[in-house]
Amino acid sequence: MNSEFKGFENRPVTMNENNNLLQIEEHMYILDDVEKPNVFRNMFPYSEIPKIPFNDRIVPHHMPKDIWITDTTFRDGQQSRAPYSTEQIVRIYDYLHRLGGPNGMIRASEFFLYSKKDRDAVVKCMERGYKFPEVTSWIRASKEDFKLVKELGMPETGILVSCSDYHIFLKLKMNRRQAMDHYLSVVRDCLEEGISVRCHLEDITRADIYGYVVPFCLELMKLMDEYKIPIKIRACDTMGYGVNYPGAVIPRSVQGIIYAIRTHAGVPCELIEWHGHNDFYKAVVNSTTAWLYGCSAVNTSLFGIGERTGNTPLEAMVFEYAQLKGDLNGMDTTVITELAEYYEKEIGYQIPPRTPFVGKNFNVTRAGVHADGLLKNEEIYNIFDTEKFLNRPVLCAVSNTSGLAGIAHWINSYYKLPDESKLDKNDPLVIAVKEWVDAEYEGGRVTVLTDSELIEVITQKCSELNREMFTK
Repeated sequence: MNSEFKGFENRPVTMNENNNLLQIEEHMYILDDVEKPNVFRNMFPYSEIPKIPFNDRIVPHHMPKDIWITDTTFRDGQQSRAPYSTEQIVRIYDYLHRLGGPNGMIRASEFFLYSKKDRDAVVKCMERGYKFPEVTSWIRASKEDFKLVKELGMPETGILVSCSDYHIFLKLKMNRRQAMDHYLSVVRDCLEEGISVRCHLEDITRADIYGYVVPFCLELMKLMDEYKIPIKIRACDTMGYGVNYPGAVIPRSVQGIIYAIRTHAGVPCELIEWHGHNDFYKAVVNSTTAWLYGCSAVNTSLFGIGERTGNTPLEAMVFEYAQLKGDLNGMDTTVITELAEYYEKEIGYQIPPRTPFVGKNFNVTRAGVHADGLLKNEEIYNIFDTEKFLNRPVLCAVSNTSGLAGIAHWINSYYKLPDESKLDKNDPLVIAVKEWVDAEYEGGRVTVLTDSELIEVITQKCSELNREMFTK
């Protein structure tokens, strides 16, 4: 008889608290210590585009009552840009504290420890005394790295525990047993010092979920029971291969991975975290899927800045949370705009103008027909009250396609005219400005008009029409 089923008749019958049905655990998940790496060549043929196979095995939704966001701006976010200064890190950390609100919706922020600058930033952020975001670190599975955590007196650290055979065999030059034993020894060293561990299962979407990941997580749960110290499991979609399609085959299925870790490895929802990358434009939807299927924490980076195509944008998950839960649970979303302005003005990072929520043009329309709708009721073409939640009133850029409505809306918005003073598209001032705009483009202009140009011509036309000058 297959060893997997030996003693099946002696396994206890238990009550499944999720569906209130009796069950017998059908499988014992033991390490499959293969001789050759399983790189899932059928799904990941390197000379072809990766494939998404299906087996129609569906797992149930299981969103935890409490879900939250964690931050990797100072760790993964620094792997794709010039390092932040200590002062910049502390300032951004202050912003994250305000954004997360009194309920700590941004639960933790992780830091490198390798440079003096990073260690100085850790100390200064810890000195702030904020409960949230908790200051935590990231290290390799190395006893030397662990010394840095001890020296700083940090209560928790992340440890890189790569879990795919791509990493175990091809990078670390180990087999699965050797890798697991090595990782467990470093985790045990941390626990011996009373330090909580967050295990970063790198490249989980190319890993053998039931032959390695689940057996490894089972061993981690045994250590947690032994030491009575929490061990978190971070599922890292390092290459962005995860998909959210129901019935997709693991290891690409996000919900399949979370289900395996939660159900078969017995990891509590509050100790499971998803870390996504955007290589296939799926970072946000995969993160939301992880929440929906039993993962309490989603790891993010401000504006998605991170390795290669970047991480899940923190600001995106703020609004995903609000849509799923129906409220913001104390988050101050206006801080998102302050952060965007800080990055552009103080750090010199140019946010792509069409980036949702933070780009210069995310709620700016250029089409005349859209502007006409906005002039009548901004709900027609604005995603929500962006002025309330982001201090960003909806705007119309003025060009050759803006029409009278676009110009009227620009004047009303730019000068923040009260309802009783707002201009409609038939106002003589609007018509005069439109005539000037048309002349500009008839003369060969191809670029959008700048604010300063519009202010100048509006001032001129007000004078010609003997109207009171507008002031902002």
